[in-house]
Amino acid sequence: MLQPATIKFLQQLKKNNSKEWFDKNRPAFEAAKKDFAAFVGTLIDAHGKTDPEIAALESKDCVFRINRDVRFSKDKSPYKTNMGASINRGGKKSIFAGYYFHLEPGGSFAGGGIWMPDPNDLKKIRQEIDYNYEEFKQITGSKKFKASFGTLDESEEYKLSRPPKGYDEKNAAIEFLKLKSFVAMIKIGDEDLTTKALQKKATDAFAAIQPLIYFINKAIEA
Repeated sequence: MLQPATIKFLQQLKKNNSKEWFDKNRPAFEAAKKDFAAFVGTLIDAHGKTDPEIAALESKDCVFRINRDVRFSKDKSPYKTNMGASINRGGKKSIFAGYYFHLEPGGSFAGGGIWMPDPNDLKKIRQEIDYNYEEFKQITGSKKFKASFGTLDESEEYKLSRPPKGYDEKNAAIEFLKLKSFVAMIKIGDEDLTTKALQKKATDAFAAIQPLIYFINKAIEA
């Protein structure tokens, strides 16, 4: 569970996204940062018993900085209004698929997968899906996966409108082969953020997506 003060800090930051305000409220940020890192640590400890590939990670390996990179953005707000952690083998900078927890009042979620892999890795993932579509279907069509996520996120930003080069429209897996990211998430309500149920909600989502993560990482390693 997270502390109410952590949620309050992010809510206030959203209304006061400036360096001046942030500097005045740095003690509150440091407390929120520590609280979030501690919670991420509990997720690693809990799910690491099921997935040994993440068991040795520490929170600092996974938690993203709150500062935004504004160099190429029209939005010059200096800070993110969320806290995020990418719990991947190798940490947040890893090329591999992994788990993700996103804390944002009104928009928190948990799950995982792989977001916008580089072209070579994307090619490997598509090839693995094409070659082993039955296995992929069993994973994404399992009761646990469907009960948690329904299906993979097929938002327009994550999907091609036409088949990727080398694949035919009639391919049985074509709708999945069009994907550029392979992610699935569950929404987490604000009412759950400060309760003991939060850890279980997140780790249940991690457990549901773990077979897909292993499938993707097998492809990347090939």
